[in-house]
Amino acid sequence: MKKAILIIILLVFVIGGFFGFRFYTKYYGNNIKKDGYVLIPHNANFNQILDSARQYVDNKEAFEAVAKEKELDKHFKAGRYHFQKGLGNAKLVNMIKAGNQSENSFRIGDFGDVYQMLGKVTKKTELDSLQFVNGLSTIAKEKGYGNAEDLKKYFFIDTYNFFWTVTPQEFFKKFNDQYNEFWNSERKSKEQQSGLTRNQIYALASIVYKESGGKKDEMKTIAGLYLNRYRKDMKLQSDPTVIYAINKQTNFKEPIKRVFYKHLSTPSPYNTYANKGIPPGPICVVDKNSVDAVLNAEKNNYIFMCADPTRLGYHKFTASAEQHAINAKAYQDWLNSKNIK
Repeated sequence: MKKAILIIILLVFVIGGFFGFRFYTKYYGNNIKKDGYVLIPHNANFNQILDSARQYVDNKEAFEAVAKEKELDKHFKAGRYHFQKGLGNAKLVNMIKAGNQSENSFRIGDFGDVYQMLGKVTKKTELDSLQFVNGLSTIAKEKGYGNAEDLKKYFFIDTYNFFWTVTPQEFFKKFNDQYNEFWNSERKSKEQQSGLTRNQIYALASIVYKESGGKKDEMKTIAGLYLNRYRKDMKLQSDPTVIYAINKQTNFKEPIKRVFYKHLSTPSPYNTYANKGIPPGPICVVDKNSVDAVLNAEKNNYIFMCADPTRLGYHKFTASAEQHAINAKAYQDWLNSKNIK
């Protein structure tokens, strides 16, 4: 009798363990065969979700069964979801239902204009570039500007995190908040002391950024030089402004590696060889260092600068036209020796 009871108890444990193991495996055991990201748009249906998930899950039938039980076909949130090893079906489904998506990193570089920037950024968003342009254009008009390009000064070079489902309004809010935080009382005071408008500050900052190649250690010197030229009523004669003028005409599709004499007459209000004064706006998205360089420009007597072939990425500065001619010839000879055209 006791033996029979023991056998029954053992069978109960075995059967319970078997079904318990199946239950655990179905809902909580790892069901990921490879890591990846599943993109679920707002207009997705259940079959699209399953199709997107199938390339990452090991047991497709189990995932579908749990998804149906938890009514994923009726309740889900759009997003970019990280399917990573160790996750079971229950956690995967709950993640999508709760909208616990993973952020993506976006690098904002020294883009020539907002449209060029959005063309790159929106490759990582649900919405396309046209939808973003339209959204930012609406924001620009609400702020009293003409179009999305007029918002360029709100963006700073850096790496940012956003969700795949980010809207133009959510996207811009991060930069608008950053812009307002950057322009604190101390910087506003220096802005007033500079005698420049904010647009002029950003335009000069963009020239400083391009001329310095983003290197912080020369920025204040370059800023001081261009302010000297501006205050002496001289043309700024900055090569990057010529490059920008040409790029705008070609929609940034023909990169310019070297500025020749023929380029200097390119018609554009941004061309500082053709026009006196500071350009009407920035020639690229800038970083915070370049704006601070203009606000804290070095007091020097430099009028001329030329790339230094002995220290690539840096420049030779001088107040002498004669010395500048020598420096310029040395640089031109170096370009020719490297067959850079």
